[in-house]
Amino acid sequence: MLESYGLSDLGCVRKNNEDYCLLAPELGLYIVADGMGGARAGEHASQLAAETVANHVWRAGRNDIDTLVKAFEEANRVVKDAAAADSGMEGMGTTLVAVLENGEDLLIASVGDSRAYLYQDNQLLVITEDQTWVNEVGRRLGIDEETLKNHPLRHVLTMAIGVSSPLRIHSYKIRLSPNSSILLSSDGLHGVVSVEWIESVLKNEQSLEGKCHSLVDAARKAGGPDNITVAILRHSAGK
Repeated sequence: MLESYGLSDLGCVRKNNEDYCLLAPELGLYIVADGMGGARAGEHASQLAAETVANHVWRAGRNDIDTLVKAFEEANRVVKDAAAADSGMEGMGTTLVAVLENGEDLLIASVGDSRAYLYQDNQLLVITEDQTWVNEVGRRLGIDEETLKNHPLRHVLTMAIGVSSPLRIHSYKIRLSPNSSILLSSDGLHGVVSVEWIESVLKNEQSLEGKCHSLVDAARKAGGPDNITVAILRHSAGK
């Protein structure tokens, strides 16, 4: 079982927190979701999607990639149905990134632009691939990075839970070595804090709680334009 800690913060601009963090070590499941939609629809979508994934994994009774993918598909259906049943929830959706323990392996699935990072051997690597206009269209068109930072479509997702059918789910499998860790984050962190700073925080000797607070504090000091959610999972030697 991994050590884990998660933290979600409103940020400095938003009036409500549409992010959701779910840590269920008894299931070997860890989730970060970033909701979207009018009124409080975004926060409803993120919580509903995360809890649907957890319920599916619990019912399945097995931790494999098929279970995780089907859990994401079920979350997509549930959020879409909830939006269709309530006009106040119309257009709601959410990103979703999840880690599921499978023996010595970690299974990861993602939809949208919430990310999973691997910190191992003193190096930070992005595991997931953003499903955004910038990543899937802009970069392939050869638009330079400086232009993309200010492009009017820079915040547009190409895929999200609850609004996309059919759903494209990215999945990955990694093996975590002792003293390495996984960071899950909404774009309220990685959209404003540099990779170098994130790496420096994961490298230091703080507790998982301390690291999470340091990351959130850095995003808030950078203006905190969005909700900020982070979760760190750590495989320690001897665990």
